[in-house]
Amino acid sequence: MNIKEFKNKAISGFSKLTKQQKIEWLISNVFESPREVIREFTEYWHKDEGRQKVFDEISENTLTNFYLPYGVAPNFLINGKMHVVPMVIEESSVVAAASKAAKFWLDKGGFKTEVLSTTKIGQVHFKWKGDTAKLRAYMPELKRSLINGAKPITANMEKRGGGILDIELIDFTDTEEDLYQLRASFETCDSMGANFINSCLEEFGKLLPGLIAEHEGFSAQEKVCQVVMCILSNFTPESLVRAEVSCKVEDLGTIEGMKAEQFAEKFAQAVRIAEIDPYRATTHNKGIFNGIDAVILATGNDFRAIEACGHAYAAKDGQYRSLSHAEVKGGVFRFWLDFPMSVGTVGGLTKVHPLAKRSLELLGQPSAKELMQIVATVGLAQNFGAVKALTTSGIQKGHMKMHLNNILANFEANAYEAERAREYFLDKVVSFASVREFLDTLR
Repeated sequence: MNIKEFKNKAISGFSKLTKQQKIEWLISNVFESPREVIREFTEYWHKDEGRQKVFDEISENTLTNFYLPYGVAPNFLINGKMHVVPMVIEESSVVAAASKAAKFWLDKGGFKTEVLSTTKIGQVHFKWKGDTAKLRAYMPELKRSLINGAKPITANMEKRGGGILDIELIDFTDTEEDLYQLRASFETCDSMGANFINSCLEEFGKLLPGLIAEHEGFSAQEKVCQVVMCILSNFTPESLVRAEVSCKVEDLGTIEGMKAEQFAEKFAQAVRIAEIDPYRATTHNKGIFNGIDAVILATGNDFRAIEACGHAYAAKDGQYRSLSHAEVKGGVFRFWLDFPMSVGTVGGLTKVHPLAKRSLELLGQPSAKELMQIVATVGLAQNFGAVKALTTSGIQKGHMKMHLNNILANFEANAYEAERAREYFLDKVVSFASVREFLDTLR
């Protein structure tokens, strides 16, 4: 294929080009430094062609691999078991904060977690004109027929202890004319279950019009059913995990010169502010996701689904609120997080990406329930570190110290300059302006 013919035009069949041809087309139409672009793209290709093929096939129109730091946070004591947790994230202070929080709680009993429920949800939306009472009366029979019709899909999952839990009828006709929903609940064991759930739902969608048409209790008009769509929901409020820490207030010790009692009350107040103010809650919860997303990425799970679900859960009562909670009661400080998520340890990217497999090995080959607990723990630890900093020394002191390396790279500091800068800023405020001024003086 002649790449040049596409210059300054829309391109058809881009996905059919080879990787090299895609890069050539972009160089001809977008980039201004061909040699530099080719060098940068190709230097991140894996030297093992077989391994690179795996990465190329994970996504579409792949040009190269985009690297993010893969780090670990040690010293996480969760339900009496020690963990070294893998984290993939570009924000320099996150892994350090998680590690520091884990160490803080290590001699105070560590983190306690439990999975409250693991039910996932899928929906079949359909249009139907008729007597809702008659449709509700038909539901028990309809449910049995749909579940039996999906048996070829659910057989293997049922052997592992999962499958379809229930199907209920949801009536939306008060807000959308003739609109109903079949809301199905699922147990997917150690898999996230997206493909399984969607396959079941699409089978329901195929079966539903025929079953409605065959039902003798419906009139001619009521025998017509139009399926609109069949899709899982990433909102899983019944797939819920709790992580918490607690100790006697005096066991918190002196923190940044602040007495334990003062710190505990101030910390709890800061969390309550995030419970009542959506502006604060958004940043507060972002800190939780700093930890959660990093572990989700490292284990090859879907961080977009986790984010969407978490934010929906934070707004479940009509106002966006903090996902974590704190209290000081009876001389005990308690800090906890209830978080909805659907994760997997089998199938999908968890078995394709080599580092995702290593992450699960690092965590001791956890079940999906165990992974939920680890992920929630890191989110809570991250949140503890952020709120602790905010209520004591301030967020910028530690963050900008960790960010110093990025600033030095931005100014292309050499090894000597970087070392001098780290020494100079040990007891000084770090900012772009102050680092620039220091380097200018040094140079």
